[in-house]
Amino acid sequence: MALKRAVFLDKDGTLIENVPYNVDRTRIRLRPGAVDALLLLVGLGYELIVVSNQPGVAMGLFPHGALKAVEEHLNDLFLTHGFRLAACYWCPHHPEGTVPDYALTCTCRKPLPGLLHAAAAEHGIGLGQSWLIGDILDDVEAGKRAGCRTVLLDVGSETQWKRDALRRPDVVAPDLLAAAEAIMRAAPMPALQESGEGAP
Repeated sequence: MALKRAVFLDKDGTLIENVPYNVDRTRIRLRPGAVDALLLLVGLGYELIVVSNQPGVAMGLFPHGALKAVEEHLNDLFLTHGFRLAACYWCPHHPEGTVPDYALTCTCRKPLPGLLHAAAAEHGIGLGQSWLIGDILDDVEAGKRAGCRTVLLDVGSETQWKRDALRRPDVVAPDLLAAAEAIMRAAPMPALQESGEGAP
């Protein structure tokens, strides 16, 4: 069976407006152009999966359960516009956190690729056929480590600009719609048949 393709989306600053530690559904707003971008990606046959660091859990700013409500709200927003969110994957950890269960070094916190590997394993995603869109170079590095092609949204979120081979995006775009259009124009990678592709 052929593996599915996905576009992995960072949450804050990429998919929704960048409000720090935001789990308040009344303040969750899709970024300009996001609806048209997501409709285009779905039309191209991509699954939509959110992958996001959420250190507010480790910092004690909100409980882990709040992320489920965020996922439900994003799902509702997507369905309102006629497309579906396949899943959300959150990293609640931070090594400098104050909540013992989450104050640790993990493999799921971007720039490590654990969230993408988990999503690929659970949803039959071919990482080599997939893309990651994010607004900082840690997102790009996570995507590259997982074997995806990557888009950096140059929206002012990245401040350090530490570059190396893993932190060079395939595309730089000013917004999510431009990112989706670039993905549409990119040559597709050959389809894979092996269900084990993308495993950690």
